[in-house]
Amino acid sequence: MELIGENKAFGGKHLRYTHKAKTTQCDMTFAIFLPPFASADKPVPVLYWLSGLTCTDQNFMQKAGAMKLAAELGMAIVAPDTSPRGEGVPDDENNAYDFGLGAGFYVDATQPPWDKNYQMYSYITEELPSLIEEAFPVTKEKAISGHSMGGHGALVIGMSNQNKYVSVSAFSPISNPSNCPWGQKAFSQYLGNDKSSWEKYDASTLLANETHYIPMLVEQGTKDEFLHEHLMPQTLVHAAQQSDTQLTLNMHEGYDHSYYFIASFIEEHLEFHAGHMGLI
Repeated sequence: MELIGENKAFGGKHLRYTHKAKTTQCDMTFAIFLPPFASADKPVPVLYWLSGLTCTDQNFMQKAGAMKLAAELGMAIVAPDTSPRGEGVPDDENNAYDFGLGAGFYVDATQPPWDKNYQMYSYITEELPSLIEEAFPVTKEKAISGHSMGGHGALVIGMSNQNKYVSVSAFSPISNPSNCPWGQKAFSQYLGNDKSSWEKYDASTLLANETHYIPMLVEQGTKDEFLHEHLMPQTLVHAAQQSDTQLTLNMHEGYDHSYYFIASFIEEHLEFHAGHMGLI
């Protein structure tokens, strides 16, 4: 790993690193916030945050206002990049914001040319946690959260790996990507046109087909400009009813898709995860 940035914050440290990733076959960047007094003698649990379209590892760290409470709770936060990047990594031929660089959708691509580098599911679930647990004073106890495309990723990863995460939450997630333009564009190119291969990356499909026991919390604003065409949180509610799974969906009047929304309710999510980590 190479340290590329360091800032003191709320008595702890915000650090940025790059490293050569085997899964994505390129250099990957991530940020980590370590609370005060985190040490080999006092390792802390980790919240993984997955960001949305066009974002990097920095959007959440700079805009969400999460570090103060994380420092008080004794919780580390890890924010990876949203896709592979670098020379030779393919991008959308029209530089579209919703596919290619900055839009990995947290899947393991199976279709060329994307399959070489776009292995974000494996990177998030396997390679990155192994690296974090080896290099930093953290425990193996972790939770996962995210926003929009990252909310989709967090829900899918949390439900598919209930033995690895104590809880999962999401802000404005792409709830049913198989049936919205963002998801259909990405899945058809990353995974191919056989829609059966999409199912394991669709939160609503996963939720409807099996009862899940991982605690799940979702926030959604009513003035979100992507609410009806791309996000469709009602599909999560219907799916949870089908499988008799407990899901908390909070609708917030007047809030949009921005980080103003995330910052307004991030403390509730940190406390939600801290409760399941045994910190409070």
